[in-house]
Amino acid sequence: MFSAYTAMKRRSPLLVTPAVLTLLLAVTARADVNLPAIFGDHMVLQRDTAVPVWGTAAPGEEITVSIAGQTAATKAAADGKWSVKLTKLSAAGPHTLTVKGANTLTYSDVLVGEVWLGSGQSNMAMQVSRAKDYEQEQAAAKFPLIRMFTEGSPAANTAQTTGKGEWVICSPENVGRFSATAYFFGREIHRSLNVPVGLINSSVGGTPIESWIAPETQQAAPELKAFFEAARKPAKPVDPAQAKAKFEADTAKWKEAAAKAKAEGKPAPKRPVDPASVAERKGNVGGLFNGKIAPLIPYAIRGALWYQGEANSTPEKAVLYRAQLSLLVTDWRARWGYDFPFAWVQLPNFGGAGRDWPLVREAMLQTLKLKDTGMAITIDLGEEKDIHPKNKQDVGRRLAAWALGTVYGQKLATSGPLPAGHQVRGSEVVLSFTHTDGGLVAKGGELKGFVIAGEDQQWKPATARIEGGKVIVSHPDVKQPVAVRYAWENWPTCNLYNGAGLPASPFRTDTK
Repeated sequence: MFSAYTAMKRRSPLLVTPAVLTLLLAVTARADVNLPAIFGDHMVLQRDTAVPVWGTAAPGEEITVSIAGQTAATKAAADGKWSVKLTKLSAAGPHTLTVKGANTLTYSDVLVGEVWLGSGQSNMAMQVSRAKDYEQEQAAAKFPLIRMFTEGSPAANTAQTTGKGEWVICSPENVGRFSATAYFFGREIHRSLNVPVGLINSSVGGTPIESWIAPETQQAAPELKAFFEAARKPAKPVDPAQAKAKFEADTAKWKEAAAKAKAEGKPAPKRPVDPASVAERKGNVGGLFNGKIAPLIPYAIRGALWYQGEANSTPEKAVLYRAQLSLLVTDWRARWGYDFPFAWVQLPNFGGAGRDWPLVREAMLQTLKLKDTGMAITIDLGEEKDIHPKNKQDVGRRLAAWALGTVYGQKLATSGPLPAGHQVRGSEVVLSFTHTDGGLVAKGGELKGFVIAGEDQQWKPATARIEGGKVIVSHPDVKQPVAVRYAWENWPTCNLYNGAGLPASPFRTDTK
């Protein structure tokens, strides 16, 4: 190609100093067509919708994008940005996607099918290699039409555009690195629809929801005023040098203790956590949105899956979770430009102390009021002493049941029983439910998990029985009941299901 450097060299070789050469190479690099990392070999594009393809090039540069006999053309704007939309593509492949400008980019083995974004904290990030029955799952993971892109960018102070990562084909050699929740969801979708499935995993362990919502959106939300007022309170000053020295000292002690434990055949103690790395991983308010979600927009997706909430389960944070989850859903949809289906995993049962998991679960239940949303109820899938339950297979299946039933129109149960109102009848409370597919069931015997109270708010373990699609709750000492709660504990004993084998959501009738 006849470059600016070639022209300069022919006119006057003596002018090409190292500094000039560096400048010319930079200009040439800026002229090249570039796309975000989400575009790559083995990617999956969303079928049956307009598919945006975008990137950067030299201002005014002519760009053509071609795939499957279809070509779209445009020119880069004054700021170098360009974008085209491919018309609806049918599920098929493999194709080659070609992007031409001053240079040509070619992406091979491109499939068209269903694309879902999975995000959240460690239970979404948790890999298949840590899920139950990994050896069997690994051996069976021969699904070349399932691919996963893991967004590897860190948190950022401003919205990023490029991203980092690559599409990986599902195979026994690769599946161990896949998000377990996303994979088991995608596997069900693939098996049922028999189309390619692309999964985008953008998640980070230990992160709060406020890291995942655009900072300007949160700042403008009146319902989060209390959150920002609390954040503005002066915190105890931290000396970075002192914190680093303490971490290094703690690490040295840990190494000695670990070596001793190994020699004695005992488990190693927990390794100290570097506070600097924790702060960098979590980012500030909106930091993970800027670094790990913004680069993905507006890649065409069918919908999104969310598994998070553990980091927001402290009493002072839990009260804000409903507003935050609603804000995350509505803001992501607005930025993508359409109201894509959105589902989340309700927090499972867990025995940790000092946390208000019921309030976060309730916030998730209440957020179902947003249109085209769903929830996988997992109150029976947790582990008392492990915040990362290994049974991600059923988590994925329940998310997939919602998607297959509501997004794809198949006839199957999409949720466990959800509360649908109550009525006080003398000394009893009559509870109604939706999603009673196959009828309400007390799994394993007598119905458990209900408590009842009168005006004094003294909660009594209730007697509960099923009558048709309703549950009747009472206690001999509560003559005039006013409220009922179900599974309202971090680690509840409860067994209300529907006939499809899906558990009922925890709830209370005294919501304030």
